[in-house]
Formats: sequence, structure tokens, C-alpha cells
Amino acid sequence: MDRLTAVILAAGEAKRMRSRQPKVLHPLCGRPLIAYALRTARALADRTVVVTGPNADDVRVAAGDGATFVEQRERLGTGHALGQARAACGDGPIVVLAADMPLLSSETLERLVAHHRGAGAAATVLTAVVDRPQGYGRILRQGGRVKRIVEDRDATDDQKKITEINTSVYCFEARRLWKALAEVRPDNEQGEYYLTDVIGILAKAGSRIEAVAAPDPIEALGINDRKQLAAVAAILRRRILDRLMADGVTIVDPASTYIEDTVTIGPDTVVEPQVVIEGVTTFGTECVIGSGSHVTASRFGDRVALKPYCIINDAVVEDGATLGPFCHLRPGCHIGAKAKVGNFAELKKSRIGRGSKVPHVSYVGDTTVGEDVNIGAGTVTCNYDGVRKHETKIADGAFVGTNSSLVAPLTIGEGAYIGAGSTITQDVPPGALAVARGQQVVKEGWAAGKVKKHARPEE
Repeated sequence: MDRLTAVILAAGEAKRMRSRQPKVLHPLCGRPLIAYALRTARALADRTVVVTGPNADDVRVAAGDGATFVEQRERLGTGHALGQARAACGDGPIVVLAADMPLLSSETLERLVAHHRGAGAAATVLTAVVDRPQGYGRILRQGGRVKRIVEDRDATDDQKKITEINTSVYCFEARRLWKALAEVRPDNEQGEYYLTDVIGILAKAGSRIEAVAAPDPIEALGINDRKQLAAVAAILRRRILDRLMADGVTIVDPASTYIEDTVTIGPDTVVEPQVVIEGVTTFGTECVIGSGSHVTASRFGDRVALKPYCIINDAVVEDGATLGPFCHLRPGCHIGAKAKVGNFAELKKSRIGRGSKVPHVSYVGDTTVGEDVNIGAGTVTCNYDGVRKHETKIADGAFVGTNSSLVAPLTIGEGAYIGAGSTITQDVPPGALAVARGQQVVKEGWAAGKVKKHARPEE
């Protein structure tokens, strides 16, 4: 069987997005817009060709490996864009996709290609029947057969009443496609080479034109402006949540939960309201993600508990750990199994060992904490001297008293104790007690004397 080529048209400008960034790079549920077309194409096609505009290096980077890129230097329409891909396509069937249709499923595309091959058609168009066809090209039929497609801006009043629309997704037989494309002329309001004109040219030549209707018109939704981007994002987010719930995840309030397409969550995990989970993030089984938590690009084991309002970015949290409420893990943190990070604790580029505790109101930065360590409330690792960052190492079983300042670089040995309120500037040997604070002075009767001194004279 001839190899299938998928051509993704991604050269459009972002005029209606009001953006200097190419439209296909705008983020949608954790991925650039073009990633969805690429994923759909790669699920079916033997080769993928992406047509970009000039200066599209960022698009190439976002698309990654596995695609061939061709450039449309002048934006002269969709027909002209497809023509730039001819040398990169084989002799087998060619499926053409728009880069701004993220809801198109691979199953629908597979059905389109299968129908095209089975019918021996020159072209097969994916259509949809919608209530509001404004802005879309209309499918014109004669005797039930597709005869041509007319763009919305070029349609007559009667043609605009047609509700069967062109989705801009096609499957072509290569030889007849290129012959017909050479006959397309820019005789339209935009002065562009319309790919849609190929359908009329092929039909006029007596070639067989087929149509396959999308099972759900939502698959035909394209994105041209930020309002449409938000509308499609809402649909996609609901699909993501539905998939997670079908896989055994409890979403307490889907309406207030934002989970990106790059997130994986294990069964029997509970996601409470107002949670945001972004980036390539993984949760294991039986976790609890507390209300208001915001998680980005992190990995969690099983039975992890995030109490409400945790902010976590680029962290690893092992099985059975408990975090929060109101804790902040900045990038580079690793929390060991059954460790605890309490409320209003902030950690940065630190490793907390198994069973260790950073209970509350502490800052731990550039620090390695061993197993079964207790760090008292109000402890600060002083990791920055105004020029460079320095590391603190706290060995297994150490105890750091409340309101201590640990001035890095510093090592606290295994089983050592730090007295509360200490400022520690030198290494502490294993098993030792370090106390560094001013000597307490008690002046008996001082308070009464102060009151007498400041008392007002009797009037």
C-alpha cells in the first residue's frame, strides 16, 4: 500500500490573535497549538510535512523531530502553501490538515483516509453540519455529489444558507492533486490561491469527489483569535477531566479545576476544587491534591497529600509525603518518602530525606537534609552571601531548634542538636550540641520601676 503523507498547513500569521508570536505556538492546555495537529498526523501518516511561514525557527523547535519542514515565503493562500510541500511528499495519498484544529481526532482522520482509499477517489473532503456556518467554506453539491467549495466571503446569499461546511481537512490522490493545483488561479476577493478550488477543478474534470462528515461538529472548530482559543480550551479541559475521571480519578469540582493535557494522575487520587496542574506532571495512586494548589512540571509518588494552597514547581515528591498547607517548593526540590513540609515553609533546590520534617514558617535553600531530621519552626538556611549561593548539609537524625539561622556553607553532623534561637556559623560534629545566642540577663523588679518612671503626675 502506498505510504501516506500528512501535510500540516502552519504558515498563517497571527493577525487576529493580535500577537507577534506565530498562532501555532500559542499555548493550549499545556501544549503549543501545533502539537495537536502533529499528534493526530503522526498517529496515522508514514511521513509528516509542515508548511511554515518565514522566520519560523521557533515553530520547528516546538514541533520537534520527526517532521519535514518547508517554507512558504510569500503568504499567497492555502493552495500556494500546499504547493510548497510537493517535493517533500511521496506518490501515495496526501492528507492535508490545518494546524489550528486541535479537536480533530485521529479516529476521524483514519475514517477519512480509509473511505478515500476504498472509494478510489481523487479527493475526499471532511465536512461538518453546523448551526452557524458563518466564516466557513460551504459544500456545494449537485445530485448529492460534491461539486465545489465556495469560501464564505465569496458565497452568494443563497450559498451562505448552506449548513454543510468545509473543515479544511482533505485526502488527495497525489498525481491528480498536483495537476489540479497547477490550474488554480487567484480569482477571488483575497487574490489568493485557494486550495478549495482544487475540488471544483477535479469535479469538472470528471474525477470522483467524496465527502465524509465529522461525527461531532466540534472537531471542525478552528482557532483564529483569542476568544476562539479560550472556547476550544474549555472544551479540551473538559475532555481531559472526563478522561481522568474515567480512569478512576475523583475530580470534586470540574468547573473550577484546570489540568493540562500533559498531566498523568493515578487512580483513587482526589483532586479538590480550584486546583491547577500544569506541564509534564505525574501523580501516583491514592494522592490528595488540596484546594487551591498550583502544581507545575513535578513528579509525585503514591499516597502523597498536598494540603490546600501548595505551590510546587519542578519538584519530586516520593511516596507518602505530606506537604502544606501553604507550602512553596521552588525548582529543584526532592522530598523523600514520608517526609513532611508544613505550612508557610519555602524550599528551594533542596533535598529532604525520608521521614524528615520541615514543619512550618521556615526557609530551606540549597540544602541537603538526611533522614529523620527535625527542623524547627522559623529556621532559615542563610544560603546567599550577597554574591554567591552556598550549601548546607544536615545529616541523619539531626535536630534543629526553633528560630535557628544556619549560615552556609555549613555541615551539621549525624544526630547533632542545634539549640533554639541559635545562629550557627561553624560546622557541628556528629552527636554534638551547638548553642550560639546571647546570654540571658534578668533584672528583677525592672518592670515596676519602668512603670513608676513613666507614670503621669496626679492632677
